[in-house]
Amino acid sequence: MAQTSADRFAAHALDLFAPLGPGVTARRMFGGLGFYAAGRFFAVGDQDEGRLYLKVDDLTRPAFEAAGGQPFTYTMPGQAVATMAYLTPPDAALEDPEAMLPWARLALEAAGRAAAAKAARAAKKPRAAKKPRAAKKPRVAKGASARRPPASRRRR
Repeated sequence: MAQTSADRFAAHALDLFAPLGPGVTARRMFGGLGFYAAGRFFAVGDQDEGRLYLKVDDLTRPAFEAAGGQPFTYTMPGQAVATMAYLTPPDAALEDPEAMLPWARLALEAAGRAAAAKAARAAKKPRAAKKPRAAKKPRVAKGASARRPPASRRRR
């Protein structure tokens, strides 16, 4: 079976991320690709443009911007352009796994911090107490009396 351009793009990206270890996976999502390592979503791939975007946060964004990183943006119909916390790595990193490694590690670190912050927010959020369920009332057919069964079911 012939490989599609998306398959070739995913294989190339996985080759670039190979130095991170054996657990890197790609999943199709929203018309693109998502890349995961150690359960963390750390990169987005746009196979149509042939671009990879790596997760950034306030600690890693300056390094990506200094290297000329461009942000991942998208437009929903009828809405403004949205920018996500993903930037491109330097061009040299797109051709050499060893050149990609430090950028991919920064992305994994940012993804780890984002996951930890999300878990901390969830832990702080008070959980609503569950209300006890009321006992269900028996269903009564329309037009039937709740006290007496219909004539067809009465014992004679």
